[in-house]
Amino acid sequence: MSTDDKKDPASWHGAKMDFTEAMSYGDYLGLDQILTAQHPRSPNHNEMLFIIQHQTSELWLKLMLHEMHAVRANLRAGELPPAFKMLARVARIMDQLVHAWDVLATLTPPEYSAIRPYLGASSGFQSHQYRELEFILGNKNAALLAVHTKTTHAYEVLERELHAPSVYDEAIMLLARSGFDIAADRLDRDWTQPTVADESVKAAWLSVYQQPDKYWALYELAEKLVDLETAFRFWRFRHVTTVERVIGFKTGTGGTAGVSYLRKMLDVVLFPELFSLRTAL
Repeated sequence: MSTDDKKDPASWHGAKMDFTEAMSYGDYLGLDQILTAQHPRSPNHNEMLFIIQHQTSELWLKLMLHEMHAVRANLRAGELPPAFKMLARVARIMDQLVHAWDVLATLTPPEYSAIRPYLGASSGFQSHQYRELEFILGNKNAALLAVHTKTTHAYEVLERELHAPSVYDEAIMLLARSGFDIAADRLDRDWTQPTVADESVKAAWLSVYQQPDKYWALYELAEKLVDLETAFRFWRFRHVTTVERVIGFKTGTGGTAGVSYLRKMLDVVLFPELFSLRTAL
């Protein structure tokens, strides 16, 4: 202990020690609320892992939505550099979620089986934030709103997002404003429907890729979107393999077919033209 520490035991290398009237780290982050939000229902030691895994995923989802709403606003305003930074951030967040499955995969089938009876019908399928992310990325499905009728605010957010253009829709409208000939029915379509490949959009993106020097900003936008979808595909794949490892082919707690359902989701393509054009290059 230094001489100064002996004189003032409340001092430590100049750090502030008294927070009786100042905001602390825990105050700023709301740690009292976050760290007391885990309420295991089973007597099994491993349930804490299951809870924290999903809670942290929801926090990352909240950040992704924060970024994606800003991406859409920036694309609408033609402000591409900030959108690029945000898209890159979302892709890296998705990487975090991919690696999070490594932690959940330490849960063995017997350990999960001890927890499962206490979960009731609760399931990640009911995550309104994940549903909102799917919607803002263009994978719309009005029927899934029914899952969220219990929570009025979540339902209203999802209904609003269902009727709004997706981030990819905004990118296509940006193509049109940049002088590309996009089909009128693609620009004025029913936003509640999932993204469907369009030949005029494919032709526009193909021109961008064939002349990157001329359309560098759009070229960069396209690659940021491809990065994002690639990261999302990795997440979906890691999800299905982890579920298969832990529960096999049992029906999901939320009533879906479990692994079989998740495998079908692997076939969903968010930005179809950006992947199909690669064959033509």
